[in-house]
Amino acid sequence: MILAIDIGNTNIVVGGIDNKKVLFVERLSTIRTKTELEYAIDLKNIMDLHDIRPDIIEGGIISSVVPQITKAVELAAEKIIHCQIMVIGKGIDPCIEIQIDNPSQLGSDLIADAVAGLKEYHLPLAIFDMGTANTVCVVDTEGVYRGGMIYPGIGVSLESLTSHASQLGGIGLGNPKQIIGKNTADCMESGIIYSSAAAVDGIIDRIKDEFGSDLTVVATGGLAKKIIPYCRRHIIIDEYLLLKGLEIIYMKNLSYGKNKEK
Repeated sequence: MILAIDIGNTNIVVGGIDNKKVLFVERLSTIRTKTELEYAIDLKNIMDLHDIRPDIIEGGIISSVVPQITKAVELAAEKIIHCQIMVIGKGIDPCIEIQIDNPSQLGSDLIADAVAGLKEYHLPLAIFDMGTANTVCVVDTEGVYRGGMIYPGIGVSLESLTSHASQLGGIGLGNPKQIIGKNTADCMESGIIYSSAAAVDGIIDRIKDEFGSDLTVVATGGLAKKIIPYCRRHIIIDEYLLLKGLEIIYMKNLSYGKNKEK
């Protein structure tokens, strides 16, 4: 088993994965002021909760879009599992050809998504990762990462709406009963969910137009299950896509390292 950690702007996803089988997943809040020791305690608590002994974990890998805390989490994980942790971007082979203007700017979470998508789904492929920001990755028929999109996630959109419109209070994100709301809360809930779903459908159509072919479409991320059921296009939900990508990158880089030693 390896420890796979994805550090996002809002949450840190911690998972144990073995041969594509996800054995546990937990989420921590991303807190930029936490120390290495505090993150180590968090990781130890997660492992205790799932009765996971550190000695059965053979290694770990991190993807991160929050560089301020990457080192603290890396050291915390090494403190708990007593193994060196790979961090995507630190001399790690991304395991996919990337053809964008500046490959070094590509988020390590998007790399992991694309690597898992390349391994598991029919190409060409579009991947929606729905979280604080919504991202779209496009992988062509040759397995080359061609680019994508970044746009505000539903949490950011909802926060912006309530903070700039004084008569609109905060709401939770439930399941809209219908598209035409009958009160303010229902209107806001319907608006944020259906507009997000319509955006996904529209983006898929436009990518197909630009790409000139049909696409496999996969959605992942913490908010995918909230939005995708309201979409009209065929979209596969794979909530563990990123963790599976991290495992692939870890195992391939491990084998590369062993080959180099020989």
